[in-house]
Amino acid sequence: MIEQLGFPGYFLIVHDIVEFCRNNNILCQGRGSAANSAVCYALGITNVDAVSFGLLFERFLAPERGGPPDIDVDIESGRREEVIQYVYGSYGRYRAAQVANVITYRPWSAVRDVARALGYSPGQQDAWSRQIERRIPPPAGPAGAAGNRAGSGTDPDPGTTDPEASGGQEWAAGGGRAAGGRRAAGRGIATDPSAGIPAEVLDLAHQLLGFPRHLGIHSAGLVKFDLLGLGMLSMLHGAFDLVRDHHGRDLDLGSIPPEDPAVYDMLCAADSIGVFQVESRAQMSTLPRLRPRRFYDLVVEVALIRPGPIQGGSVHPYIRRRNGAEGVVYPHPLLRRSLEKTLGVPLFQEQFMQMAIDVADFTPAEADQLRRAMGAKRATERIDRLRARLYAGMAANGIVGAAADDLYAKLAAFANFGFPESHSVSFAFLVYASSWIKLYYPAVFCAALLNAQPMGFYSPQSLVADARRHGIVVHGPDLDLSAVGARLTGSPAAVRLGLAGVRRLGDAPAGRIVAERDAHGPYQDISDLVRRVGLRAEQIEALATAGAFNGFGLARREALWAAGAVTQTRPDRLEGMVFGADVSAVAALLPGMNEAETVVADLWATGTTPGCYPTEIVRDLLDELGVVVARRLRDLESGRRVLVAGVVTHRQCPSTAGGTTFMSLEDETGLANVICSRGVWARYRSTARSAAALIVRGRLESAQGVVNAIAASLRVLPLAVGARSRDFR
Repeated sequence: MIEQLGFPGYFLIVHDIVEFCRNNNILCQGRGSAANSAVCYALGITNVDAVSFGLLFERFLAPERGGPPDIDVDIESGRREEVIQYVYGSYGRYRAAQVANVITYRPWSAVRDVARALGYSPGQQDAWSRQIERRIPPPAGPAGAAGNRAGSGTDPDPGTTDPEASGGQEWAAGGGRAAGGRRAAGRGIATDPSAGIPAEVLDLAHQLLGFPRHLGIHSAGLVKFDLLGLGMLSMLHGAFDLVRDHHGRDLDLGSIPPEDPAVYDMLCAADSIGVFQVESRAQMSTLPRLRPRRFYDLVVEVALIRPGPIQGGSVHPYIRRRNGAEGVVYPHPLLRRSLEKTLGVPLFQEQFMQMAIDVADFTPAEADQLRRAMGAKRATERIDRLRARLYAGMAANGIVGAAADDLYAKLAAFANFGFPESHSVSFAFLVYASSWIKLYYPAVFCAALLNAQPMGFYSPQSLVADARRHGIVVHGPDLDLSAVGARLTGSPAAVRLGLAGVRRLGDAPAGRIVAERDAHGPYQDISDLVRRVGLRAEQIEALATAGAFNGFGLARREALWAAGAVTQTRPDRLEGMVFGADVSAVAALLPGMNEAETVVADLWATGTTPGCYPTEIVRDLLDELGVVVARRLRDLESGRRVLVAGVVTHRQCPSTAGGTTFMSLEDETGLANVICSRGVWARYRSTARSAAALIVRGRLESAQGVVNAIAASLRVLPLAVGARSRDFR
């Protein structure tokens, strides 16, 4: 097939890129539909053996597709640029380029983004964006011309595949009124009059029409190679280096022992903070119910908690069948082959194709055409043609009448949400690898994650707190002991935070500090540091606040005073004098920081608290109130009234949740899941949205190892927490 379509060169170019990565110690792996190809596996582009997993090659490449295959290569994010420059160097800048098409704001995206900017919940954003009137031609005259000029006229961008940039008359954008709808300030965006979209949202959204929104990566008519930065590969590379340097063991993705029962035990307990793909609240709630015991369970887990399967109603039936709560049923006996490995519940796009092959004798290429037609918009003619072919094939297998209609309806519904199995398999390898590192080398796991930031679902503060809950000692930055990034020290291994993580420093100044120290010996005092490296005053103060000068025998306030003296030093002043006072004499009179002040200083300087978690400072007060720590919630009976408290780490309002908002509260013992109904959220909206830490009164809900607090009331917990929560991502 590759020879017939003239694509050998395409595969060889990707192979060349992957070989460059391997020869230069850059972690990479092919994913996407490339994992459906045994050729990609044989060339080392992907780690997925398409034959052993029974994946369909035609999901990747077929004569009818009319274009080159799609091979995505994930590259550790910190070294992606090296690969890009290699491509330029190999093929020249007249034959290789980074290209994109500009996607401009249309009414749908403008309303959604403005609503988000004004603080409305994701569920509300989606609801309002769906109220935009479609298929209303813009009115004639100057107002209509203005609408067209804003990017909402009748000429779609011929080179785009982005639904926001296509459509022409699908969008009502122009002056006047249309079909009884209303427009922002008499112009721009037509909506249902009952939609209830605030005027400020509509007016600002209209002003955005035609402005650039983002760059699209799919450019028509060009052969593309997607070289994608993936933070988890950076983390794993860093972890392998730390294991080698500190533990003397050489590891790579291929040498991690497979199918370790202890790894699955850890995942069944939802101990997955920092683990690739399965660390979100929804994934952590699913793991104890799904109880993965083999690699393919991870493949399913990756695919299951996504909008498509959730909206398609696949999650709960699969889990019930997985746990034996209901029997495995197939829509038709002929579908056993395609659905057996997912217990009769369709999850993957490849299964959709196999279903068409099994019930209607489609060729794999025809099945892929059907998949793409059913998943596309405005594909009525293609669907009608393929539907006739499907019904004829089903009739040949004795499936007619209502049975045929039922199967077609199931196929049509599934086409819109199936996740590529090849994607899931590729990702599942990284799920297992990161889980194995977390289990056997938790200090390495923490340090490597910190060094790979920004990435993942959790802040560095939560990653450090999780490491401490696993018995790992975490030390703050130290001028003489820290590296640029986090490193390991001692036995058993402890984590020492890096200098680059100190506020106002970053990699370059931290690199200068470490290089100078390693080349010419330790620093003698703050003046010596300034003289040898030349840091700015605010950088010295940040190091002092972080406790990085403790090795000089200086407490934090003493170091801050000394830093002020160093930065105030001038030729007309005596050394060691600032504002006419002796530095050492004044510093000796300064009181040390108490625990609360130290936590505040750590949070300001590094965003983490290596010594203790902020809730520990107020634990006595919380105990008096009757607050239950997160770790104890799982031991309490379901239905009990409880009081929980902690730092808000996440707020989420997925469109599939019907207006329900989920929050995660963290204390020194772990995470507590809080569920806010639409009514509770509305009643306590200001507190719920803005409070950095909360006390929540509610009812405990516990089932299958998953524990939630159903909120009844919220109040602010006054607490310095440093980093902002990661909301609505």
